[in-house]
Amino acid sequence: MKDSSSLKEKTVNSMLWSFFGSTGIQVVSLIVQIIVARLLTPEIFGIIGMVTIFISISETFIDSGFTKGLIRQKESTQEDYSTVFIFNLIASVVLYFILFFSAGLISEFFREPMLIPIVRVLGVVLIINAFGLIQRTILIKKIEFKVQAKIETISSLISGFITVVLAYMGFGVWSLVARQIIMQLSQAILFSLSNRWKPSLVFSWNSFHNLFSFGSKLLISSIFTNIYDNLYSLIIGRVFLTSDLGLYTKAKSLKDTAAKTISLSVQKVSYPVLSNLQDDSDQLKRGFKKIIKNAVYITFPIMLGLAAVAPRLLILLLGNDWADVIPYFQILTLSGMLYPLHSINLNILQVKGRSDLYLKVNIYKKVVGLSLIVLVFVFDLGIIGLLWSIVVSSYGAFFINALYSNRLLNYPFKEQFSDIKVYYLISILMFIAVYLTGLLMINPYIVIVLEVIVGISSYIILSIIFKVEELNTITEIITMVINRIKRKKHVNN
Repeated sequence: MKDSSSLKEKTVNSMLWSFFGSTGIQVVSLIVQIIVARLLTPEIFGIIGMVTIFISISETFIDSGFTKGLIRQKESTQEDYSTVFIFNLIASVVLYFILFFSAGLISEFFREPMLIPIVRVLGVVLIINAFGLIQRTILIKKIEFKVQAKIETISSLISGFITVVLAYMGFGVWSLVARQIIMQLSQAILFSLSNRWKPSLVFSWNSFHNLFSFGSKLLISSIFTNIYDNLYSLIIGRVFLTSDLGLYTKAKSLKDTAAKTISLSVQKVSYPVLSNLQDDSDQLKRGFKKIIKNAVYITFPIMLGLAAVAPRLLILLLGNDWADVIPYFQILTLSGMLYPLHSINLNILQVKGRSDLYLKVNIYKKVVGLSLIVLVFVFDLGIIGLLWSIVVSSYGAFFINALYSNRLLNYPFKEQFSDIKVYYLISILMFIAVYLTGLLMINPYIVIVLEVIVGISSYIILSIIFKVEELNTITEIITMVINRIKRKKHVNN
């Protein structure tokens, strides 16, 4: 009982630090995005979006699912860590050179000459990331997110400040390149200084085989996922205008700022926590359900609330030049609602060591997504149709994820949907209230303030009416944070 209580407390503490860390990063990121968007054009964001496609896919090969294998292990040795570190480093160097010599082909594909030097410079982040990957993994394995939160926030502040200065000085797309390099470099340095883990000059084929036997299927799955996720950018960049890709990149970035703050916090914490419960099926299912309900209780209203206030909020933040981004953002928020459900369901497959099912699930989901993309072009639905295909694909993915996690937890889709349907209902009702408030013909600044007040108050009232227990959980967490702040003040005094 004591162990269970200790794990619960550690989980809450880690979730808080992970959330605050993610929130800090996302707040800094949002401020930087707002300032830089007013200094740069959608075309520039489109160019950087083209390069990011290939960087993201390359990073998948570097990790190869090894970090998930390390986190899942009950005990990992210095030999295990060193083996993965050496592999990551070698893979990053090889992939950098592949990118370097492929820069011309990438430039020809998008018909954009500027991509050649940008790909060759930005590709350096692959090698930089390889140095910090194990340091981060060790902290995740320990369910220690306080250090990570501080490092990620500091790195975000440093890179954000330099990016704004460079954009103001007229460096254009290079200010965005500098941001990514400085962000990853500062994180790698700070992780190494804080964790103080040092690799040994040893490569164990036994460790490699054990970790790769689990991680290989995750690798293939991640490759599918990364290629699929970047396929939309690839299609938009090739078929439509560079400015269209810039609008999509910005809308996706803003959506991710909100959706991933919660879902990544939940994913990072839930995986090691649920891994500790993998041998107790009943406790694992209870923990799984609790995490899902708390996550969607927060995510649903945030995403629908942002969709409702977007017409006024985005113009206020980004300026009139970005007005065309509004429908992109509103559509994508509907897919962002399900981020926590995707990540937690997939975590269960990894916790149970079923990387084979993880791979199978992702293949099925990509087949559905690709089929929808084909239909978009067959019926000539344009870029808006392509965005709606992302939403439909996201809901189909939730159904497929739930079907397979049910095999391991006896938690079928019907029961899972039944657990979250009340959050859908009260979030939609909240959305209607906020939308109607936005129709008021008064000062837009006042309208935004009213929308926020109406959204929060209506959601709380609806939670009370429908007796949503997660409201109590959130209240307890807020009370816990306030009490800790008071205790800290008392100790300092």
